[in-house]
Amino acid sequence: MTNASPFDDIRRLITTMPGPDEAAIEAVRLRDRQLTKPAGSLGRLEWIAEWLAAWQGKPNPTADRPLVCVFAGSHGVTAKGVSAFPSDVNRQMLENFAAGGAAINQICAAYGLGFKVFDLAIDMPTGDITEAEAMDEKACVATMAFGMEAIAGGTDLLAIGEMGIGNTTVAAAIYMALFGGPAEHWVGRGTGLDEEGLKRKIAAVEAAVAHHREHLKDPLEVLRRLGGREVAAMAGAILAARLQKIPVVIDGYVATAAAAVLHAIHPSTIDHCIAGHLSAEGAHQDVLARLGKIPLLALGMRLGEGSGAALAMGIVKAAAAVHRDMATFGQAGVSERLS
Repeated sequence: MTNASPFDDIRRLITTMPGPDEAAIEAVRLRDRQLTKPAGSLGRLEWIAEWLAAWQGKPNPTADRPLVCVFAGSHGVTAKGVSAFPSDVNRQMLENFAAGGAAINQICAAYGLGFKVFDLAIDMPTGDITEAEAMDEKACVATMAFGMEAIAGGTDLLAIGEMGIGNTTVAAAIYMALFGGPAEHWVGRGTGLDEEGLKRKIAAVEAAVAHHREHLKDPLEVLRRLGGREVAAMAGAILAARLQKIPVVIDGYVATAAAAVLHAIHPSTIDHCIAGHLSAEGAHQDVLARLGKIPLLALGMRLGEGSGAALAMGIVKAAAAVHRDMATFGQAGVSERLS
């Protein structure tokens, strides 16, 4: 007989994750010093090249097979009137993705990004978190494992995003459980709630955290009780990417909730992740500050579906290309700075 929890496998997995490749970082810095530009003149682009190398474990980092994975889930808490749109939109948006009609389809096409969407039992809502658990442990771990398999086809750069009516409510509840503070600090207008809808959403987050309060010291319990399938799958994808040496670009408010859960287990768990953008939703800036992440973009977006991360991938691709293809002083016959 054993008292082992399904979550124990996740905890063990986290202890086996590789760290950054310091030799690859030094190789990037050495080449950078030889490129035809003043040292540091490309700012964060230079840092991005180092970040890619560190987590790919390659002295010549690449962004040749970028992939955007969007995970779609359905939430029982929508019955509390927390969204301006009905749950029927979930299925309709999946069909829109498949038809190539969504914003994310256009962004991926513009930047040459691979795109996959994963239907996480979209017609079967999770439990209403104001009065029940979203998932049991086995279901949560199984969904994380599904997210881990999302990158099985191969990629050298991953962006994670989501779609699911009601999931900004779920994310706000996760943040309140992890970080404390009043619900109104974490709750935003989501898909465009009016004042009455915003009040219902705040009340739902308060009720959810109160209902599960005795079980929220463990971040994985926070995930299964207050999260959704898309949040669990994104957490799984982040872990799998680390193990397979794939850097990760995180999308906005909801996607960051998956990273926040892993960060709460151990901060280094998301060292291979960068924040693609600063969402206009809720207190995303506060969350990113707590996670130690500086977003690449701040465009006032709050769409979700991986859109901000995909745009940021364009910058990452540019950083890799500049580092790889820019001429050195010697190649270009340009005089180096006098010492």
